Amino acid sequence: MAEHMDPEEFRRAGYAVVDWIADYWTTLGRRPVTSQDPPGAVAAALPAGPTEGGEPVEAVLADLDSLIAPRLTHWQHPGFFGYFPANTSGPSVLGDLVSSGLGVQGMLWATGPACTELETVMLDWLAGLLDLPERFRSAGRGGGVIQDSASSATLVATLAALHRASKGRWRVDGIDRRYRAYTSTQGHSSIEKAARIAGLGADGVHPVEVDPATQAMRPAALRAAIEADRAAGVTPAIVVATIGTTSTTAVDPLPEIGAICAEYGVWLHVDAAYAGAAAVCPELRWSHAGLEQADSYCFDPHKWLLTGFDCDAFWVADRGELIEALTVMPEFLRNAATESGAVIDYRDWQVPLGRRFRALKLWFVLRWYGVEGLRAHIRAGVALADRFAARVAADDRFELAAAHPFSLVCFRLRAGDEPNAELLRRVNDTGRVHLTHTRVEGRYTLRLAVGSPLTTEEHVDEAWDLLAAAAAALPAG
Repeated sequence: MAEHMDPEEFRRAGYAVVDWIADYWTTLGRRPVTSQDPPGAVAAALPAGPTEGGEPVEAVLADLDSLIAPRLTHWQHPGFFGYFPANTSGPSVLGDLVSSGLGVQGMLWATGPACTELETVMLDWLAGLLDLPERFRSAGRGGGVIQDSASSATLVATLAALHRASKGRWRVDGIDRRYRAYTSTQGHSSIEKAARIAGLGADGVHPVEVDPATQAMRPAALRAAIEADRAAGVTPAIVVATIGTTSTTAVDPLPEIGAICAEYGVWLHVDAAYAGAAAVCPELRWSHAGLEQADSYCFDPHKWLLTGFDCDAFWVADRGELIEALTVMPEFLRNAATESGAVIDYRDWQVPLGRRFRALKLWFVLRWYGVEGLRAHIRAGVALADRFAARVAADDRFELAAAHPFSLVCFRLRAGDEPNAELLRRVNDTGRVHLTHTRVEGRYTLRLAVGSPLTTEEHVDEAWDLLAAAAAALPAG
């Protein structure tokens, strides 16, 4: 029978695992980006149950090599241009390793004082790095917290907005009338999911039309939607504006949206899940103009800021409202520190009770790269996207489908949906790159998103060469 892994055994096994990860990163560029195996291949290759006596780490690593790694979609691959990036880095992995080793459960300040206080400071560091409005800093009434994802941030903002819109009744009585959330037709699917979880139903989201030229929310359409709902006896609760929509990275006009929210007393949440990281660069902070009117804001360091999933940074302008909406105090959690009112208990800022020490990986990343290192990473991604967009623009067969202010390029053949879908299939089937698609104004459009620190000009040029060659090989007509 295998016994507990003692510290010396852990040291030896840990070196082997770190070596395995380092080798994986080293060989990534030579691997196919996606698996070619059919569904069920991994399940069929695994034994029916665990061994009776336990196995050495070497046996597990051997199966990682043979069973698992070949059947992954490799998000850290230099040719992975799908969705938005979800990239990690060495410092982030090491921070996560320390978090796992400490095994801290940071639900209360009392259950992990350093876990809580480091998180508060890291969110203040990030707020300074992005030059967020002062109202989001912990020195005042606001403050930040790490959520698992922007989806959770949107849900928590929705719950706080319902608490405000109901003047506190929601906490006791639940949904006592019809409330409405608003976002553009380009808003993320998590907004509808948050509305459903919160009890508003899918119809609780009022989609607001966008400007066809920019794909950004039209303020006049938002005002009309709010006024129509109010006239029908519906209470507007929350507007979710987006900085960098999933489809095309459109930026909603926050100054106008914020003014409308202030006029009607509606909570404004700003979702900058992907593009928020760009604000570490002063020249890209134009995208955050008007943010000082927001009640809450989030972005994902786990997308474009070299911090491994899961790590969403979420700020509120008034933490009191959030805590009042979400706090529940059973007797077994009562403690002197909480009763003193002098500490933050982050369990009151999120849906779950428990929480990992996620601030460690953020601390490791911010200290390893520094401000200039993080800016260099963002600027490299923007430059590579610009390089690719220039190749598209120079080829008469192709057209750009939207502006590309960050590191996503939306483009298509000057042809119908079928040729573009076939082009995407052929390029992805090479195993060298992975792109995704969307629809812009109803037309099938390809997306190339840059984000991996391993991606270079060579990889972006290879993606273009594959696209150009596949386009040339498409059937005429």
